[in-house]
Amino acid sequence: MNTTRRTLVGGLAAAPALLLPARFAFGAEPLKISHQFPGGSDTEGDFRHRLCARFAQEIDKRSNGALKANVYPGSSLMKVNAQFSAVRKGALDMTLIPLPYAGGEVPELNIALMPGLVTSYEQGYAWKKAEVGKALSDLLADKGVVIVTWIWQAGGAASRSVPIVGPEDVKGLKFRGGSREMDLVAKAAGAATLSLPSNETYAAMQTGAVDVVTTSATSLISFRLQEVSKHLTISKAGKSYWFMLEPLLMSKAIFDKLPKDQQALIMTVGGELEKFALDGARADDAQVADAYVKAGAKVHDLTDAALGRWVALSRTSAWKDFAEKSESCAKLLKLAEKVSA
Repeated sequence: MNTTRRTLVGGLAAAPALLLPARFAFGAEPLKISHQFPGGSDTEGDFRHRLCARFAQEIDKRSNGALKANVYPGSSLMKVNAQFSAVRKGALDMTLIPLPYAGGEVPELNIALMPGLVTSYEQGYAWKKAEVGKALSDLLADKGVVIVTWIWQAGGAASRSVPIVGPEDVKGLKFRGGSREMDLVAKAAGAATLSLPSNETYAAMQTGAVDVVTTSATSLISFRLQEVSKHLTISKAGKSYWFMLEPLLMSKAIFDKLPKDQQALIMTVGGELEKFALDGARADDAQVADAYVKAGAKVHDLTDAALGRWVALSRTSAWKDFAEKSESCAKLLKLAEKVSA
C-alpha cells in the first residue's frame, strides 16, 4: 500500500521523539509548489518561476537535503483557480498566486488588487510591517494559509485597438482587469468586463474576446501579449493604479506539521527572496516597453494626471463597494489607507 506524505507526517507527529524529523524520515516526498506562470532556467524566464526554483534550492541546501521542494509551472500540476482552495485544505503544499484570484472564496483578498490603493513598490512592501500586513496575515492564517514571500508587481494595459491612458479610453471596450475591483472601475468607466486568469489572456486577445488586458509587466512579457497588441500603457516613473500582491503561500496544515527548525528555514528563505522579487518586478517594468516596441506596438506613458483620474474613479466605485461588503473589508481598507504612498 502506498502511504501518502500527509499520512506519514501525521503518523510521525504522534510517534516517539527519538524518531527523525518527519521530512527527513523514510525519504518523505518533497513539497509541491504549483503556479500558472511559464517555466524557465535559473537565469532566464518569468522571475516568479525562478523565485520558486530558488526557494526550492535554498531549503534543500540549508537543510542538508532534509527539506526539498518540486516546482510545477504553467498549471502543470493543478489548474490555477483550484490552487488556493487546495492549499487551504492541505491538498497542495504551496502556490505562488495573485491573491485576488481567491477573492470569490475570501472576499477580503480582493484588497490585494484594489486600483489606486497602492501606487508604488515602496508603499506595497510597507504593508508587511504595517497594521494592514498583520491583519492580512492573520486573516489568511485563519483560512489555513501562510504568507511565505511578499511579492508586489506593477502593471499596465495592453490594447488591441486604441491607447488606454485614462479611464475614459476604455468606454465601449471589452476589458480584463485582473480582479473584481479592477473590473468595477472599468465598468464605471463604461467598459464591458471579462474575468480570466493571466495564462488565458493571449488567446482571448487573439480571438477578439477581449480588447484590453491589464496585468503585471511580467505577465505582459511572459504571456507574449505584445504579439496580439497594438498599444501598451505603462508608467515610466514607476507609478501605477495597478499593483497586485502575488505572494508565495503555504498550507498552514502542512507548515504546522513540520519541525520548528524547518518552519523557521521556510520563513527565513521566503523573506530573503523578497529582494529578488522586487528586483525582478522592477527589471520587467523596465524591459516591457522594449519588448512591445520590438513587436511593433506603440508605447504610451501613464501620466500623473491620468493616474489621478484612475484613483478618483476607483475611490467612488471599487473602494466604496469593497468597504460596504463587510466590517472586515472596511477595516482592511482603512488600515491600508494608513500606509502612505
